Amino acid sequence: MPSQASSSLLRYTGHEHFRNRIVLSILSGKPVRIDKIRSDDKDPGLRDYEASLLRLIEKVTNGTIIEISYTGTSILLKPGIISGGSITHDCPLSRSVGYFLEPLLSIAPFSKKPFNLTLRGITTDDKDLSVDLIRTVSLPHLQLFGVSDGLELKIKRRGSAPLGGGEVQFLCPIIKQAKTINFVSAGKIKRIRGIAHAVRVSPQFSNRMIEAARSVLNRYIPDIYLYSDVYRGDDSGKSPGFALSLLAESTTSAIHCSESVSSPGISPEDIALQAARSLLNEVSRGGCVDRKHQNLVLIMMVLGSEDVGRCRMGELSPRSIQLLRDIRDFFGTSFKIAPSDPATPDSSELLLSCYGTGYINANRTLA
Repeated sequence: MPSQASSSLLRYTGHEHFRNRIVLSILSGKPVRIDKIRSDDKDPGLRDYEASLLRLIEKVTNGTIIEISYTGTSILLKPGIISGGSITHDCPLSRSVGYFLEPLLSIAPFSKKPFNLTLRGITTDDKDLSVDLIRTVSLPHLQLFGVSDGLELKIKRRGSAPLGGGEVQFLCPIIKQAKTINFVSAGKIKRIRGIAHAVRVSPQFSNRMIEAARSVLNRYIPDIYLYSDVYRGDDSGKSPGFALSLLAESTTSAIHCSESVSSPGISPEDIALQAARSLLNEVSRGGCVDRKHQNLVLIMMVLGSEDVGRCRMGELSPRSIQLLRDIRDFFGTSFKIAPSDPATPDSSELLLSCYGTGYINANRTLA
């Protein structure tokens, strides 16, 4: 829980929910202090990827002051303005570029200049959203809020763990204000799409993944298209690896996604079956937004125009529950959470609604 030591400085303890608190601080303009970061750990303080994220935040903003204690167990962040523009950042190999890209999705539309961000490192790992899911699922979620013209993620080179070598380019336009959404109809699943990629291994691996995934998914729905994406030479990074990213889209454009990434000793078939079953599990949870994208949608709903935004979601993840508490601290906005259909008490679907803060992008350069 935060303590209000000064009128606007928010204080937290621990390393969990680190990215969300940094994002909310930048967007709300309120300074934040985070203490006791792994203070009881054998290796206390910030990890290299957290320090790298703070350096990236310094690059995409102007006037942001970040103070890190000598031991690295506490930080103070005083936010500046979001400047955007052309930025290049090398991500450490401990996390994939998805770790760095995900928090920027809700910051980028409110910058002074359109984002042209190049990130280098690992493009797919088993901890964070892969660049495939960000491109095919996260960006369409941003489009719900009016961020569309020129929004793009280009995969220049793929890079698997542990040595990476990948490169992506994120282009994001600026908007004056986020749209208010009313996304309450989940619809029926109408198609499944996917990308099976293989780097520095036999191209046959991606075909084997596609065949195995189809053996499960064909029983669920006929409209399935799985794309084989094989990179060769310099474009394939420095390490061998393969992965399958899947998404199911409904008649109302609700998207659910899943992913499975190669690990030593596991066959392409097992990876595919894991991804396929995980996708069906995600679909069964219901809602218009899957668990991986609850946070992005909740933050953008708060930034919407001064009107009531509504969204149907499946069961909230622990990360999303904490985010709702942090949003109340930074923006003073509370969400109303109700069962989506009181007639079916067994359903875990929820209807979340909030009154938008009317957040205006005061940073943007007027043409």
